[in-house]
Amino acid sequence: MGGNRSEEIESRVIRAAEEALARQQFVSAIDILTGARLLAPVHVESWRRGRIDYLESVIQGSLAKISRAMEAFQGWAREKGLNPSETRYVRHTRGGTVDLQFSKSGDPDLERNYRTHYVSPALTERKRERLAEKASKPSAPVVFQILRDSECSECGVKLESGSLLFMDGEQPLCLACAKMDELEYLPAGDAALTRRATKYSERTAVVVRFSRSRGRYERQGILVAPAALERAEQDCFEDADQRAKARQAGAARRRREDMELIERMTVEIRRLFPRCPPAEAAAIAGHTALRGSGRVGRTAAGRSLEEGALEAAVRAAVRHKYTPYDTLLAAGAERPLARAEVAERVDGILAAWAG
Repeated sequence: MGGNRSEEIESRVIRAAEEALARQQFVSAIDILTGARLLAPVHVESWRRGRIDYLESVIQGSLAKISRAMEAFQGWAREKGLNPSETRYVRHTRGGTVDLQFSKSGDPDLERNYRTHYVSPALTERKRERLAEKASKPSAPVVFQILRDSECSECGVKLESGSLLFMDGEQPLCLACAKMDELEYLPAGDAALTRRATKYSERTAVVVRFSRSRGRYERQGILVAPAALERAEQDCFEDADQRAKARQAGAARRRREDMELIERMTVEIRRLFPRCPPAEAAAIAGHTALRGSGRVGRTAAGRSLEEGALEAAVRAAVRHKYTPYDTLLAAGAERPLARAEVAERVDGILAAWAG
């Protein structure tokens, strides 16, 4: 039984490693542990923010199981001929950055094993250096726009709902105690201004607020240095006309692409269903290919004009237009039952259109 479990862990580890290498051309211990379902991504995020002292405390399984997973990972990396690259893991604090700890013991050799990434030998030396630099760079600190009153754990100042608060581990701090009070808040909404202000500012922080309706934190804006914001605003003012023209050109290009897709989709629908009225085929193509709709025509399969995707689009159109499907849903019927109720009618129309 123990042998079977070991083989299962090794299989999960290797599968996770292969997927990570194909996706990003390097593999880390965190990639392995999350991909093998031994570590939850939400716990990784909490650890990165300092809310968990060491990562091993939230890895599923015994230390022996974790050790087997790491040994399988390192053995796989050696067989693949991957290059080891030690990477720092750090987090922001009000005093700068501190190294994150993986193991309970903090043993240097164990920490090094966890920190080591394995990189594809196909990458050039320059790309490996950039990759290591990017991996070692901590993500921007997160500042919370609070929904209820709180207070700073250090100076005791009262923070009303809507105020900004930084969590240093489990310690809530006002921006002054977090040494961020010199930064200026830039609300989200202007992508060019945000991008440039972030580029020019040596220090930045991401501002988020919890959405009760969606059950998640959502980005509200950023904190940047005032001088960086002024420089970004000046840049945006100087090339506003140029960016407006680029937006107009982009919108025109997207309209052309959409029209071409609808035309090609209409032709393909008419091929699959030669007795479908031409106006009907054009209407179905226009509906399913609407940009941003999330409909089947905007999927990769739909844009590639795959038969299955187009047949699904035509079936959906017939279901909504020629059957009481929508009426059944409005009356409270479950979607699968409503589809079963009208399936015969849909099949009959599709058969007639297919000839």
